[in-house]
Amino acid sequence: MEKGYVALVLHAHLPFVRHPENSKYLEERWLFEAITESYIPLLRVFHRLLQDGVDFRLTMTLTPTLLSMLSDGLLLDRYRQHLILLIRLAEQEVIRTRNHPEMNRLAHFYHERFVLTLEFFDAYNGNLITAFKEIEDAGKIEIITSAATHAFLPLVNREQSIRAQIETAVQLHKTILGRAPNGIWLPECGYKPGIDGILKDYGLKYFFVDSHAFEAASPRPVFGGYAPVLTPHGIAAFARDRESSKQVWSSHEGYPGDYDYREYYRDIGYDLELEYIAPYIHPDGIRVNTGIKYYRITGKGDHKELYNPEWAREKAAIHAGHFLFNREKQVEYWFENMGRKPIVVAPYDAELFGHWWFEGPIWLDLFFRKMHYDQHTVKAITPSEYLREYPEQQVCRLPMSSWGRGGYADVWLNGRNDWIYRALHKAEERMSQLADRFTEANEVEVRALNQAARELMLAQSSDFAFIMDNKTMVDYAVKRTKIHINRFTRLYESLMAGDVDTEWLAVIEMRDNIFPDVDFRLYRTGRHHETLSLQRRRRFPSVLMLAWEYPPLTVGGLSRAVYDLSRHLTEKNWEVHVVTFRPEGTREYEIMEGVHVHRVDVLQPDGDEFIHWAFSLNLAILDRCEQLYEQGLRVDLIHAHDWMVTYAAKTLKEKYQWPLVATIHATEYGRNQGIHTDLQRYIHHMEWRLTYEAWRVIVCSPYMEREVKTIFSLPQDKIDIIPNGIDGDKVQPHGDSSVLREQYAQPHEQIVFFIGRMVQEKGVHLLLEAIPEILQACPQAKFLIAGRGPMLAKWQNDVKESGLSEKVMFVGFVDDETRNHLFHLADVCVFPSLYEPFGIVALEAMAAGVPVVVSDVGGLSDIVNHGEDGCKMLPGDPHSLAVQVIHLLKDPHFSEQIVMRARKKIERQYCWETIAEQTARVYERILSECALQLAEKEVASHQERV
Repeated sequence: MEKGYVALVLHAHLPFVRHPENSKYLEERWLFEAITESYIPLLRVFHRLLQDGVDFRLTMTLTPTLLSMLSDGLLLDRYRQHLILLIRLAEQEVIRTRNHPEMNRLAHFYHERFVLTLEFFDAYNGNLITAFKEIEDAGKIEIITSAATHAFLPLVNREQSIRAQIETAVQLHKTILGRAPNGIWLPECGYKPGIDGILKDYGLKYFFVDSHAFEAASPRPVFGGYAPVLTPHGIAAFARDRESSKQVWSSHEGYPGDYDYREYYRDIGYDLELEYIAPYIHPDGIRVNTGIKYYRITGKGDHKELYNPEWAREKAAIHAGHFLFNREKQVEYWFENMGRKPIVVAPYDAELFGHWWFEGPIWLDLFFRKMHYDQHTVKAITPSEYLREYPEQQVCRLPMSSWGRGGYADVWLNGRNDWIYRALHKAEERMSQLADRFTEANEVEVRALNQAARELMLAQSSDFAFIMDNKTMVDYAVKRTKIHINRFTRLYESLMAGDVDTEWLAVIEMRDNIFPDVDFRLYRTGRHHETLSLQRRRRFPSVLMLAWEYPPLTVGGLSRAVYDLSRHLTEKNWEVHVVTFRPEGTREYEIMEGVHVHRVDVLQPDGDEFIHWAFSLNLAILDRCEQLYEQGLRVDLIHAHDWMVTYAAKTLKEKYQWPLVATIHATEYGRNQGIHTDLQRYIHHMEWRLTYEAWRVIVCSPYMEREVKTIFSLPQDKIDIIPNGIDGDKVQPHGDSSVLREQYAQPHEQIVFFIGRMVQEKGVHLLLEAIPEILQACPQAKFLIAGRGPMLAKWQNDVKESGLSEKVMFVGFVDDETRNHLFHLADVCVFPSLYEPFGIVALEAMAAGVPVVVSDVGGLSDIVNHGEDGCKMLPGDPHSLAVQVIHLLKDPHFSEQIVMRARKKIERQYCWETIAEQTARVYERILSECALQLAEKEVASHQERV
């Protein structure tokens, strides 16, 4: 049985080059050379492997531009003529070299090769896409897509433009290949946060990044690059393996540079007399590669010996065996350390195989044969197959990254090509402007708008920026970029002026004929909201939730509470729309686990003008809600969470007559043990206003019920107590937590863990005061403190001055996955809060199986029964905290009993399904009371008229 897998990925891509106006363009030869030297040789390898019963797996990108060219009749006709010319040249070479036996043997070799290539091409009537589909239908390769024109997505400015690139690509893939792609090759492996959510919207399951993206991920992947990770939006990311990539890819350190392999740079198109070679190169006498090369690499100098195909094949066999041996050792090592089968991801440009590395297809053929016949340790696999075998993966946030020099877009943004982005970004803005303006376009306008979309996408090709950086064919790259931008600009101006030149439009439609089904409406602002018009015919009740934070933004417990409540309400057949703040890297709109999430942009003011920021947030929420209303959104009621959204909630209630329910998660009075400043007084007033405007007020604990009744003078019958809940699955780590332990503690140390905001009310200072007493009784204790906030620097300094730095570690902000691992590693969790309306983090620790010590205040006091499912400390008392922690550390049996009873309690009382049901009943009660009130008003009005 295999111990691991290797995923070979070939990225087949060429920029869209099609010049019907002139057959002399050298750049069309890029396609011709790739077909002759890479695509058909690879297809022939696949055919032989199938015929011989050799099992193999390969993932292969066929980019939208390449698919378009491979299905273009003009280009395929020109290619066939090109191939016939090569056969004639090879025939001439057989004659010319007849007195040189070794070279003549090579001339015959090339002649036979070109003839077989033509036979293969004609056997499929020029339709190589069908040949690839046959291999995929046989289950041996998986064909994936890329962005429409291979745009470098991190430098695309507008979300609509990224969506247009992805949606166009997916639709073309479906049209040409007959099925939706599972994966995508992000052009140049270019990724930035937020792209993953867009990929998810179009049904894509995975993508690839370079290895350093995993190294800089948060948290760092437990299995390194030997397993995929899930992004926050649930898309799998696979990392390129450095070692396997370099062995094949590098012409200096890797196999392609071997002296027995064919020398790429000695071609008869350059070596022979111009008079002889002229009929077979560019009509203007420009020398080009013909593909006939007689020499091997030989050495580093200019002297070259004749190429020997037999020697090259023997060397390819050695290298295939060497590559397989190294993958076996990788797999064996990581299998023992991971407890699961690792995957080694080895991606390459497909054109490397055959074009740049002539023996590449032979090497690939031999590699699969050796894997099939000679060993059972490593097996080839596709990413989709691996994800089916291992559906559960670690969740990580990946940074912006790319492959290429520097690893962070340097190739595509530097002094040689940066000028293009100002023009591209302006064109993006104008394209959305056109799409928004022309809601009812006539036939000519639709043609012009669609052509404008084509021109913009073609200008966005990353290939042109790469060529400018690489200093090859720079004039062509600059010319192409300017041509497409200029055509786009002319279309824009003519559409805005209402004067489209139909003759000129027909000409450029003929020249840039890519994506015949492109739809300019892809660029409409908020196009992904258009489905909201269906709300007019909705079948389920709906609620509009307003909350300033929502995942992935998580500052406190509010974010998780709103997230869990909203997604569980959808399971109760409620349609939920959440309007919230939009942090960097997130999307304006998405559907998260059935919840419609709408995010608004608000610029943070300079200084500490928090109140002004909150007011700006409310204005932005109002604007978005009004847009949604215009697009057809109708809801039954509003649910506002805390004072930060009071103004927006009150205004929407009055404007649309939607009843309002409010949840008070905490109060300013409670946080500060009174109201002492003007800022606190303002916040207190906004909290009161929200409870005053609300039809009903929800609080999370009996403690909070007593608090809001007292400080807001609320009547008892206006308040509902519904606790926050916990989803046990959300606090379970992926992978082995012990792998992370060495980062935080020695094997013999017992971990005491705190997580929360670094503010006075969370009581971290009490924990710090208790540590010396705990260490005296339990010297093996180690204290981990996670979180960030205004008190962090002070408390770090306190620890340093007390000499406890070796025993206390401030780990800063941790994401959910790291938090789950730390819960799993902890022996005790402590929450010594001075004020805690509920205490969701204590529930999370209890659900994770950690005994807790909590302060006997607020909601924590309601959650924990002392000595049964947790331990309580006297509020504000470090000695009391120390006593409880010592008891739990010294009595493992007592701790186990605490954990067992805590889990049963959570399953019984704090299940989100139950909480969502309770909330839905509050909603239904409000709607019934509203309906009754409306009916009473109508009766009263009728009686008054009578």
